[in-house]
Amino acid sequence: MTIETVARQLEALGSPMRLRIYRILVRAGAEGLAVGRIQEKLDIPASTLSHHCRRLVETGLVSQERQGTTLICRAVYPAMADLIGFLSEECCADGSLPPGETAPPG
Repeated sequence: MTIETVARQLEALGSPMRLRIYRILVRAGAEGLAVGRIQEKLDIPASTLSHHCRRLVETGLVSQERQGTTLICRAVYPAMADLIGFLSEECCADGSLPPGETAPPG
């Protein structure tokens, strides 16, 4: 994973609305959610939701699949794992942990 990819993903998640959308999709599991259902949960205009979803899709954090007339959004869990791994993989590599702290797994 490149630092540029990580920066783009973190930038996308830096928007409070996109972070809310992403968390909703992470909670939804592998089934994902229809765009209309996300819109209901957030009570935002369809055009606003579309803009935010597009940014999450562009960064690889979310995928979309058309099922008939319904657009399903899903969190891309391997991308989430890669992002979290990137952030934690070198934890305390150049120093020690604070007292009482444990290193993240990996």
